[in-house]
Formats: sequence, C-alpha cells, structure tokens
Amino acid sequence: MKARLTIEYCPKCHWLLRAAYMAQELLTSFEQELEEVALRPSEIAGRFTISLQDEAIFDRKREGGFIEIKVLKQLVRDKIAPGKSLGHSDRSAAPH
Repeated sequence: MKARLTIEYCPKCHWLLRAAYMAQELLTSFEQELEEVALRPSEIAGRFTISLQDEAIFDRKREGGFIEIKVLKQLVRDKIAPGKSLGHSDRSAAPH
C-alpha cells in the first residue's frame, strides 16, 4: 500500500510555492512509495505542517522554522522506505 502525504500551508503567508516545491521533490524521490501528496490551504495563520498517513511528521511552529528538503526526504524515507538510498541526500556535508 502506498503512502499519502499532506502538506498544510498558510496561503496568507504565501507558502504555496514552498509547499509545491516540497511536494515535487517528494514525488520525484518517492514515486513508487507515495500514492499522493496533497496540498491543503490552512485556515490557521502561520501553519505549515506535513503529515504522513495522518500522522504529523513536521510542524513549523513546533520546530521553530522550516525543514530543509534533504532532512524532509530522510524523514519520509525512514517512515515509508527505510532501505531506500537517497543518493547525494544521504551524504553529510563535506568539510570546507
């Protein structure tokens, strides 16, 4: 059974593009594992949450900011496809 992911975003904050970008990245990385990614405008100002199978996995207010796409992909992978390689997203940053 494929997973369903929902990104709830604040339209008043103009976060649709951020939500759409994250949806695109997740659908590209998990095209075999995700059934859908839904974008849901929130009626609550400032809300940006991500739920997987109705379980909240990220909340911007709780975390104090937005999640990086690399971290989000790892979080989703750990929930729905633990053995899947994310290629360059799995590598830690090289020292400068």
